[in-house]
Amino acid sequence: MSKNVAMPETGPEDDVAPGRVVPPFEPTPAPPLFDAILRPHRSLTPVGLWVIVGIFAAASFAMGTLFLIKGAWPVFGFYGLDVALVYWALKASSRQAGMFERVELTRERLTVRRVSRTGKEARWEFQPYWLKVELEGPTSGRNRLTLRSHGRRLEIGVFLAPEEKITLALALRGALAKARTPVF
Repeated sequence: MSKNVAMPETGPEDDVAPGRVVPPFEPTPAPPLFDAILRPHRSLTPVGLWVIVGIFAAASFAMGTLFLIKGAWPVFGFYGLDVALVYWALKASSRQAGMFERVELTRERLTVRRVSRTGKEARWEFQPYWLKVELEGPTSGRNRLTLRSHGRRLEIGVFLAPEEKITLALALRGALAKARTPVF
């Protein structure tokens, strides 16, 4: 090919095969300024649940057998009922492990998505410029972390420890300040 031959310029539309539809250009969304997934703390794993129930059942069976030998046979049944109740309570507690809240902040909106243990989802959106992050109550006892805007109020992180709520409130306030800063 000679250096003097001019090649026609091709645009992106020339690279498309005839009959092919090109999707319209959609700008990629900006990365979030803040993104947190909040989950309740669960220290008991499914294996741990079975270990605890197994140990409790063995101890109850041993104690119940002693009462059975002494002639107090109804006590044996109550020990069995205790094991069933402990299993039910621990299982109910571990079912809550599937729930979570996601707090995502962009310059345009703050979105809170709450998913229950059954998978049911609830969603709230707030405009960041008017949003207030409020921490109500003592710093060491039961406190509440709420989002407030235009007469709407939403408590988030109900299952978090007081220290975790304070940390989340500070981080969220910092991210909101950044979201409110104009970008030129």
